[in-house]
Amino acid sequence: MLRHLSLKDFVIVPTLELDFEPGFAVLTGETGAGKSILIDALQLALGGRGDAGVVREGAAKAEITAEFDLPAHLRGWLDDAGFDVDESLLLRRVIDAAGKSRAWINGGAATLTQLRELADHLLDIHGQHAWQGLTRPAAVRDLLDGFAGLDTTPVARAHAAWKQAADALAKAQGLQADAQRERERLSWQITELDRLAPAEGEWDELNAEHERLSHGQSLIDAAQHALDALDQAEPSAQSLAGSALDQLERVLDHDPRLLPAVQALRDVQAQLQDASHTLSAYLHKADLDPGRLAELDERVSAWMTLARRYRRQPQELPALLAQWRAELAALDAASDPAQLEAALAAARKAFDAQADAVSRARKNAAPQLAAAVTAAMQQLGMAGGQFDIALQPTDGPQSFGVESAEFLVAGHAGSTPRPLAKVASGGELSRIALAIAVTTSQAASRSSAGSAPGTLIFDEIDVGIGGAVAETVGRLMKQLGRERQVLAVTHLPQVAACADRHLVVAKALQGKSTVSSVSPVAGEARVAEVARMLGGERLSSTSLAHAQEMLDASTATAAPARKARS
Repeated sequence: MLRHLSLKDFVIVPTLELDFEPGFAVLTGETGAGKSILIDALQLALGGRGDAGVVREGAAKAEITAEFDLPAHLRGWLDDAGFDVDESLLLRRVIDAAGKSRAWINGGAATLTQLRELADHLLDIHGQHAWQGLTRPAAVRDLLDGFAGLDTTPVARAHAAWKQAADALAKAQGLQADAQRERERLSWQITELDRLAPAEGEWDELNAEHERLSHGQSLIDAAQHALDALDQAEPSAQSLAGSALDQLERVLDHDPRLLPAVQALRDVQAQLQDASHTLSAYLHKADLDPGRLAELDERVSAWMTLARRYRRQPQELPALLAQWRAELAALDAASDPAQLEAALAAARKAFDAQADAVSRARKNAAPQLAAAVTAAMQQLGMAGGQFDIALQPTDGPQSFGVESAEFLVAGHAGSTPRPLAKVASGGELSRIALAIAVTTSQAASRSSAGSAPGTLIFDEIDVGIGGAVAETVGRLMKQLGRERQVLAVTHLPQVAACADRHLVVAKALQGKSTVSSVSPVAGEARVAEVARMLGGERLSSTSLAHAQEMLDASTATAAPARKARS
């Protein structure tokens, strides 16, 4: 249930703090006063699209905060999403003058998608053009499924699986010839690369070894010349370093300042000896091996030939071979029509089972909903009228099942029900939409699942209704308010008089700006508002008396109902 709504700099509302209570509340006001502002604000708080146009002129941002009782079934959702779980659910939305939007759930940053996920669990809004949806098959089906308490998610999943299996088989059949040619091409290429058997990292090793062998003589000559200079020539680097060290060591006792030079020469002598040993070992193992060089030339050439043929770098050949093998394996798996046909048959069987369950639920719920709406129509000035629901088989499997739904109506006794849009006038459509809204809302309230939205909003759904029918509409909404919180934006005094609580929207000039406010009214102020709705701005004693009479009658009607419930 909605507990509190706070607005700041929203459209033409500078600031608003409004508490809500259980039962039936109406929102009234002059034409153009902004009666739908609260509805628009609630829709934004629950993830509706918003832009910079909702920010009051001259303000930096618009802020909307809505507090609801936390439904028990949403506790797990909040916990899984990482939001604080409390006794209430606090939703906040801020839209700045640049159109940038931010949102919070119980103080934690939230996405608009998360707000929209909450919307269906908190609010159920019926607008003044709700009847238009009654002519659309999808909307009709959703209403019937909601009345039946039907979850169509399993059948949608089964349909998606069946469609995927059907697409896979069709693709395999359509591409069978192409697949065979592709299989032959891949097999030939894989055979050619298999003969080379390129190993990962082999290309770098081949190049390094080939580089050494192709420059073998130059390497040997350079190593020999270096060894001669270090150790075997006369004089050699080692003999010269030894002679210099001998000369300094003889006179070292006479001047210790020569010690650093002596130590440096000793290090040099050791390093020269290490270099000589290393070169000797290298020359001992050096092997020109022209046969091995020829093998390497052939192997490198084979790598280069295949790399050029397939327009790849040589080092990419091992990965290319693995890729082709994987593609061939996938083609082999996809080319088994028997396996694909079996998968399609299993998917269709699973879909049929889900669709049959959905069809049974719809066939059971359709006459129940039709009877309930027919009964409501009798109260709304359509005596003898009949409402019916036709279930028609679809051309094939659909994500929602195997039947579509259409609302049929007969406006008076003795006539045959026909499609809604073809036989009903605008006023009748509004009344039928109201009958359906009340019926489905009552069913949701009585649902054992306990997941029906706690707040029901009627936004001028009573357009085109008047007289005694309007009184009935008010009584129906009041009756519904005993089961759920109901808020109605209305222009009908008969409906307003039935409310448990009355809110009035007023627009005024404040400085150079037009501002809107919402205030609860009671007592004489409420009588005056109902009188205004009856007869306009000039209140007469007659209109005031009539308004008081309507309010008294509503109170008298409600008292026996309360006594009966007690």
